[in-house]
Amino acid sequence: MNEDCLKLTTYFGERDRTRDGLLADELLDVYGGHRLQASVLLRGCEGFGARQHTRTDRLLSLSEDLPVVSIAVDRRERIEAMLEPVLQIKRRGLITLEHARMLSGETDTSGMPAQPGEQCKLTAYLGRHERTGGVPTYVAIVDLLRRHGVAGASVLLGVDGTRGGRRFRARFFGRNAEVPAMVIAVGDAAGIAQALPELGRMVREPLMTLERVRVCKADGVLLARPHELPGTDERGRPLWQKLTVYASQSATYEGHPLNLQIIRRLREAGAAGATSLRGVWGFHGDHAPHGDRFLQLRRRVPVITTVIDTPQQIARSFEIIDRLTAREGLLTSEMVPGLSEIGRDEPPGGAELASFDY
Repeated sequence: MNEDCLKLTTYFGERDRTRDGLLADELLDVYGGHRLQASVLLRGCEGFGARQHTRTDRLLSLSEDLPVVSIAVDRRERIEAMLEPVLQIKRRGLITLEHARMLSGETDTSGMPAQPGEQCKLTAYLGRHERTGGVPTYVAIVDLLRRHGVAGASVLLGVDGTRGGRRFRARFFGRNAEVPAMVIAVGDAAGIAQALPELGRMVREPLMTLERVRVCKADGVLLARPHELPGTDERGRPLWQKLTVYASQSATYEGHPLNLQIIRRLREAGAAGATSLRGVWGFHGDHAPHGDRFLQLRRRVPVITTVIDTPQQIARSFEIIDRLTAREGLLTSEMVPGLSEIGRDEPPGGAELASFDY
């Protein structure tokens, strides 16, 4: 199956609550009740939002309220049917809607970018402990994508989510084999298309999405600047933009971890918010796939840092990130056509999708 879909992403705090309990539980109850094709709840390691309050796992007092990201993917009509109950949940946070192509079952690449040099983002959803050829399936997928020249790939482990309409939640005691994990890869569309058939055979219940992306920078080399987007589309609907930095946790700037420097500098510059997610395995550029190793003094797991803001503010944020990634990191840019920011005591806003060709 190859069809249009929507990706709904929610950014909030781990301890954020509703009248009925934790926000994370209520959101995943909605996803499970709607039997979404794919959803995953990810626990972040660093971030801040509109109130400029820093959440981090570096300090014990702040690690009790880490940033959390939930991602939900399904056909457009199913996401739109679920959107209203999600918007009605009283909480602070940020919701984005983005277009994607959803691939499942027999992999059909007919909807992929056709122009030479076009780039895209591939996300594969699978179970945490699926195995292929005696190794974790996510390791096999990363190796496959690297052989096909993809610019980078990172593996994130979820703590809750749905796969094929069934909900799987991590337990303290248990293998958690079916709890969703994600492999996120960016690179040339042709290389990803070549890898897709074999990748589909690796995963027991293949489900993948493809999104448009621009690779702006790789290990200090400027490849392209982010698209210059207007503030609104022709009908006055606001446009938003996203920058994402893929790097290793061992990457540094002026002796400090790169992702922490990005978060701190963006916060000082008045950015709307940014979130870092720590993965378990991955690579970018010519670096070999890496993750934590026994008796390793410095962590080498991948870290993904994302900032979403207006195109005007993203232009300023890009200049900051450009300086910080003078030697390391993979930087991408994407358009975000729908966003809703809601306060606890404010009525929910809409997330109508803007339309803009670029």
